[in-house]
Amino acid sequence: MSTVAIVGRPNVGKSALFNRLVGRRIAIVHDQPGVTRDRISAPCAISAASCTIVDTGGIGATLDDGFSAAVHTEADIAMQTADLILFVVDAKDGITAIDQALAQLLRKAKCPVQLLINKADNDKQEQLIGDFATLGYGQGIPTSAELGRNMALIGDKIDEVITPLQKDIEQAVETTQREGLKIAIVGRPNAGKSSLINAILKDERTIVSDVAGTTRDAIDVPYEFLGERHTLIDTAGIRRRTKMDSSVEVFSAMRAERSIRRADLCLLVIDCADGVSAQDRKIARMIQDEKKPCLIVLNKFDLYHPGAGKTARLEEVTEHVRNELFFLNYAPFVAVSALKQQSIGLVFAKLSEIRKCAQEPITTGKLNRFLAAAFEKSPPQAKKGKRLKLLYATTAINDRYTAIPVPTYIMFVNDKRLLAENYEQYLTNRLREDHPSPGIPISFSVRSRNATDMKKLK
Repeated sequence: MSTVAIVGRPNVGKSALFNRLVGRRIAIVHDQPGVTRDRISAPCAISAASCTIVDTGGIGATLDDGFSAAVHTEADIAMQTADLILFVVDAKDGITAIDQALAQLLRKAKCPVQLLINKADNDKQEQLIGDFATLGYGQGIPTSAELGRNMALIGDKIDEVITPLQKDIEQAVETTQREGLKIAIVGRPNAGKSSLINAILKDERTIVSDVAGTTRDAIDVPYEFLGERHTLIDTAGIRRRTKMDSSVEVFSAMRAERSIRRADLCLLVIDCADGVSAQDRKIARMIQDEKKPCLIVLNKFDLYHPGAGKTARLEEVTEHVRNELFFLNYAPFVAVSALKQQSIGLVFAKLSEIRKCAQEPITTGKLNRFLAAAFEKSPPQAKKGKRLKLLYATTAINDRYTAIPVPTYIMFVNDKRLLAENYEQYLTNRLREDHPSPGIPISFSVRSRNATDMKKLK
């Protein structure tokens, strides 16, 4: 698919423009320069031509956290791969030395460059932008990302450049590719989420640093595997609210939480060298509460007791994770080293196994036979002289879970108040033994009915 890259110095409104072009709030917009650090991409919503918009980190300014060189590299990669560059400047600030240097740099680009003069919020400001023609890219398009001004003109320019590039062979490839999974990669800061994505892609696609909180947006990264177009969602590390030192961090954590909700499956990345922390358990609870399929990725396994044998290390870390995340016992795990690209192939191998098992949920007939046998083998305890009785059960799949079916087992009983928590856990454990489905949560929905009502339903 064709690519349109947005470039410019920090704080000229690139992220706000990106959100306008893709039709939704993806990139974080903040007055603090340097908020966007990675390349963020999404399909363009305002053009007739099919293309991807890429938002880059600001070029040229010295950021306060040591990321200037990395951000410049990210933008440079975007320029090398783009079919059209949207060069964004600030109408209110006028031409700066960084704008002039960037204009000179962009002359080396092999694709067309369209100047966008942002923050031209009204006609009066638009009259003051004539000097920008000295950058060598014409009069430019005056625009206001905040107000949505002249978005149609930008869409026309994108169509003018991109439409001729739409080749029949690209369209043929597009139709043969199947839509894959939305995979949210979550974990606490500095667990190695971005390193894992880079290892999967075999590309320095996201910025990796020892500084916690490098990733601030939830970044959708396309990844093709065995003919399917997957989306890897690189999320900001989730820290406790009391440790969030800026509004940007709070907003980033909210994005990560929403990413869990919209994902088909979650990869919970844990720094096994540090061990499972309270924050890891909190994130695992979020995954459990959303009833999401999950794979636990034990990263930095090369640093986990490196002097011991691999088998012994694996057994020890397995026991540790199972004890600390006992409530997420349905999630299998793989031990990898993202930085050294060790055992990365196990990730998608295990995902394929999870997906395959999920395609065959237990049928209603088998579910009823299984539950009847479980009730007979170990009847529930009576409460105040009344005992829980199973009348009927059925399997339901929520429409939200189409890529990886997550079933809800609906049980009609005489009185749902008679179902004790430990008995529900007994049924869950027996069901996992009888119908293994690694990575898939088991959820019961219990409803009270009397026997006469059930005869009418059958």
